[in-house]
Amino acid sequence: MDTAVSPRATEQTALRRILVVNPNGNPEVTRLVSDAATGVLDRATSARVLHPEGSPRSIETRADRAVAEPLAIDLLSRHPGYDAYVMACFDDIAVSGGRRFLEAPIVCAAEAAISVARLFAPRIAIVTTVDTMVPGIRALVAALGAGDICTVRAAGIGVASAAAGGAEISRKLDATIQDARNFDGAGAIILGSGGLPGRARALSARHGIPVIDSIEAALTMAEVAARLRTGQ
Repeated sequence: MDTAVSPRATEQTALRRILVVNPNGNPEVTRLVSDAATGVLDRATSARVLHPEGSPRSIETRADRAVAEPLAIDLLSRHPGYDAYVMACFDDIAVSGGRRFLEAPIVCAAEAAISVARLFAPRIAIVTTVDTMVPGIRALVAALGAGDICTVRAAGIGVASAAAGGAEISRKLDATIQDARNFDGAGAIILGSGGLPGRARALSARHGIPVIDSIEAALTMAEVAARLRTGQ
């Protein structure tokens, strides 16, 4: 399935073209990512948001990742020619694989969000969905050189539930952010899931702390990379 997103321009008229891949197979997550693209990209940038057919609706275990990653790499391989690419999940799924054959930058949402959050505070925390995601995210944080300043907490909500939203999801996110502030000393929070776009501003206002939407960070960084690549 794919969703064409054109904040102001079509792929034919855009100065910059970005391909965004949601590696899970959940259309609701793809819609949230599409909305995020519409909200943050410049009027001269177009984005096309895709997810692979047959991928798990949530990527919450190693087994889920083993199914999703080759499908995501295959999808990337079938869409050459964009000015930048985004992997819209809080993982490095298909990033290394895509960088081997793509001729344009490919942005990892975790890498982008950590880079932004470090500008705001000396200590940061990632709030993700389920406990099974925590070890992999910690390993990724360490690989990105942020292991000494960044903690990871799970809110105890599935990716699909996070995308669907509701009062209980908000309550769990609020509680987890409070714990990250009170026990980890975090001065900035990253929302570490493709199921959480669109929540950062309200959470930041409610908690009085910078909250970084990892998908928005990745889209913004991809747009910068596309500008640098195209010169416009």
